[in-house]
Amino acid sequence: MELRQMRYVVAVAETNSFTRAAEQCLVVQSALSHQIARLERELGARLFERTSRRVRLTAAGRAFLPVARQCLDAAERAAAEVTAAVGEVRGRLTIGLIPTVAAVDIPPAVEGFHRRFPQVRIGLRVGGSVQLIDHVREGRIDLAFLGLPTTTRPEGVDSRPLAHDRLVAVVAPDHPLAAETEIDLARLAGEVLVDFPAGTPGRVQSDLAFAAAGVRREVAFEVSTADLLMLRLIRESHAVALLPSLYTPQLTGVTTVAVRDAPTRTEHLIWNSSSLTPAAKAFLAELNLDVCSTVAGAGRWAWEVSGICY
Repeated sequence: MELRQMRYVVAVAETNSFTRAAEQCLVVQSALSHQIARLERELGARLFERTSRRVRLTAAGRAFLPVARQCLDAAERAAAEVTAAVGEVRGRLTIGLIPTVAAVDIPPAVEGFHRRFPQVRIGLRVGGSVQLIDHVREGRIDLAFLGLPTTTRPEGVDSRPLAHDRLVAVVAPDHPLAAETEIDLARLAGEVLVDFPAGTPGRVQSDLAFAAAGVRREVAFEVSTADLLMLRLIRESHAVALLPSLYTPQLTGVTTVAVRDAPTRTEHLIWNSSSLTPAAKAFLAELNLDVCSTVAGAGRWAWEVSGICY
């Protein structure tokens, strides 16, 4: 069993095509097909069902795929550790983030990191906090920036809180609430509300705050990210959103209003200490978040910020 065979299997699984997989792997299709067939003979099971219309994994293929990915990641990590040992950082760095991350300015951070370590391939994955925790725990991404209600902490991963924030009401400039300096949740309850999908951390923090205030509300629009769609609903439909105050300065064409009993959230940096790569450590160092020691007996990392371990 060879790494290139595993790489071919992963490429076919991701593209659902032997032709596209061969193009992605820079080999002719006949060579790729031959190597996968050879691997299937060695395993004694077919990994793909092939028809004239589609290619899909068999049960054996679905069992093989995650392990193949782990093997490829381990091989890449081994090569990265060797180069790091001789003073060169290379390999891959995959960063997850929620759309409303504000504690760290991600674009200049990754751009500066790329200038210093051009041999590192950087991937950014935007998603929800729960999904990002799962991906870090499973080793699919190296680290992530996410937000959770202040009463919740990430589970199954290493974490460090970065910032605490209070949500504010976001309205169109001509909305009646735009003239207010401060409101409360009871005042918001009767408005047309846009929020994140039910069950997500971004929605839970608002649901808990309204419940604590004894206020019943209805959410008219659910959107998965605080992007152009949410902004258009705010501007054109006069909907009202609750968003983190540290994030809202990035928005244009809207007005923010303080909310006395607003929900709060904590932004966290999460990682998996058992699989922290040289590239991930270097990125943390660029942010002045450098693993400096392991707390004796605590089984967790201590962090160095501006030269101080705590």
